[in-house]
Amino acid sequence: MGRRVTIEDVARAAGVSRQTVSRAINNKREISPITLERVMNAVQQLGYRPSWVARGLATQRTHTIGLVVPDITNPFFPEVARGVQDAARAAEYNVFLYNTDESAEREHQILYSLASQPVDGILLFGSRIDDSDLTTFAESYRPLVVLNRRIGHPGVGMVLVDNYAGARLAVEHLINRGHRHIGMLAGPLASPSSIQRVGGFRAAIEQHQLPLQDSCIVPGPPTLDGGREGAEQLLYHHPEITALFAYNDVMALGAVQAYIESGYRVPDERAVVGFDDIWIAELVHPGLTTIRVNKYEVGYRAAQCLLALMEDPMQCPPAVEIGVELIIREST
Repeated sequence: MGRRVTIEDVARAAGVSRQTVSRAINNKREISPITLERVMNAVQQLGYRPSWVARGLATQRTHTIGLVVPDITNPFFPEVARGVQDAARAAEYNVFLYNTDESAEREHQILYSLASQPVDGILLFGSRIDDSDLTTFAESYRPLVVLNRRIGHPGVGMVLVDNYAGARLAVEHLINRGHRHIGMLAGPLASPSSIQRVGGFRAAIEQHQLPLQDSCIVPGPPTLDGGREGAEQLLYHHPEITALFAYNDVMALGAVQAYIESGYRVPDERAVVGFDDIWIAELVHPGLTTIRVNKYEVGYRAAQCLLALMEDPMQCPPAVEIGVELIIREST
């Protein structure tokens, strides 16, 4: 293997100083266009690749972004991560992915670990820490972009999926199908998205003056088992419920499994609506009616917001709002 080409090699080939090469490859403007062209020609001819460590010392940047998610096995997040990666790669940034396993304690540890490394910015999706802990972290670290959390700090961006409207769409659809006893699998208690979806669910039920007891809303982990167990609980305590709205598609699929295993036909005897429109939703039988979120757009626009904050960390950017739509399939 040949010797690694160094910045000194480029300087000799271009007939300039090492400092001039550094200015050229770091896009500084203190050199003439002619000199810049000569340096970049030497870079190309020699196959020089700048060291990110050295470049970071010069620019005070590591060209890395931290992406924190609660569960990478949930099919929602790989699509989000792809959007983040594509936006970051276009700006020559690398992405480090961290998984919290739905643990607030683990999330807290990861955030402060990332802040001490440091990365140039953090994307926090599916946060489970409470508002006071998140505010404390935002006051000590920026730039930061959060999903479905409202936090008014300079250097903090927000990406907001319209969870409230999505939940209302789901319930309105079930009511239009003739259902009058509707339950909900609400997801984790600490999830802001779950809180927003419960709010939309309740509002739609109340608007139509339908019966609703608190026990008809069952929180649980956003997993297949969580959906299955929640549906079984509702079957036992509220057999009158004929339709379910689930916090996410994974829980909804677990609920469908529970109904089928208990001898109910979906959708003839029980109907189910999910949220997210993950890729498997249209492949299962029956196909899952759901609320579609453009997951790639969530990640891409969040990364773009973070990149903009890196250029001006004290700005307060407007929230990035992501709309939703109802996708009707066989489960209703």
